[in-house]
Amino acid sequence: MELYAGIDLHARNSYFAVVDSAGVKVLLKKSSNESRAVFSVLEPYKERLKGVAVESTFNWYWLVDGLMDAGFKVHLANPSAFQKYSGLKHADDKSDAVWLADMLRLGILPKGFIYPREDRSIRDLLRKRMHLVKLRTSLINSLQNILARNGSTHLGASKIKQLTRDNISPLLDWNEDLAMSGRVSKDSIDHLTGQIKTIEKFIEDKVLLKQEYLCLKTIPGVGVILSLTIMLETGPIDRFAKVGNYASYCRKVPVCWSSDGKKKGDPNKKNGNKYLAWAFSEAAELARRFDDTIRAYYNRKAGKTNFMIAHSALAHKLARAAYYIMRDQVPFEKEKLFA
Repeated sequence: MELYAGIDLHARNSYFAVVDSAGVKVLLKKSSNESRAVFSVLEPYKERLKGVAVESTFNWYWLVDGLMDAGFKVHLANPSAFQKYSGLKHADDKSDAVWLADMLRLGILPKGFIYPREDRSIRDLLRKRMHLVKLRTSLINSLQNILARNGSTHLGASKIKQLTRDNISPLLDWNEDLAMSGRVSKDSIDHLTGQIKTIEKFIEDKVLLKQEYLCLKTIPGVGVILSLTIMLETGPIDRFAKVGNYASYCRKVPVCWSSDGKKKGDPNKKNGNKYLAWAFSEAAELARRFDDTIRAYYNRKAGKTNFMIAHSALAHKLARAAYYIMRDQVPFEKEKLFA
């Protein structure tokens, strides 16, 4: 009889459930997250297992890779696409694992994309760069607030980030405490800038844009790093059936539940890829700086609504354009987008 397995994966341990084609539980067992222990649990059932469902948690890499190397057919479950707890009075790791196995058995398991392992490490390095950029931005904002509170001249981010010139100390040297705060902030910003540049050089020396992604650089303001981010976060473009699927994955589709004309909330705001959401937000900001037509569109939209809606609309347009650029391997044509 065919068998189906579900694994409820946690940081230090996992719960295993194996059910047969009738839904009868064959195995329920908890195990530590050690490769040898994990594989020993499933090995006796390997010949009859039709598949293993693993929930897409923060640490799925090692488990999915190991199971695939051992010859198991693995399915990565997308937890945001299914609901289990509604109406239940009790739920635990055991029921979670059984639920995964049952969905796989019934053919209703919402599946996530198993990103190719050969590209994961460089993608994660780009994510680390993004993390450092956000840290630097928070430090810049904090320093600008210090200057504003104490009546100093407003300094733009570009002047604060300058490595060859200290624009901060002369503005705060009248107060010892403020001078120390400014110096510490500037040193931290400079250090992060150096680390960001180190990562960028390493990535540019190691990774080249694949042929189908080369035309991303024709989008105004989009350079090598942003193109690589979009390429590595997107993966194979043919996994998205339609442009709407891709725009939704990039978190550029409005979220709203309504009933009888009344808003009932905006759930699932975190569905999709937050890194692509950031990338196209950056692309929108840069594109309107570097292109007059795009800036004119943004200004018209902002005049009718507000700047946040205008920015989101522009990011949405660029995400849709990027889909066709990657799918058809064609350059960016602003006339088609902003006619």
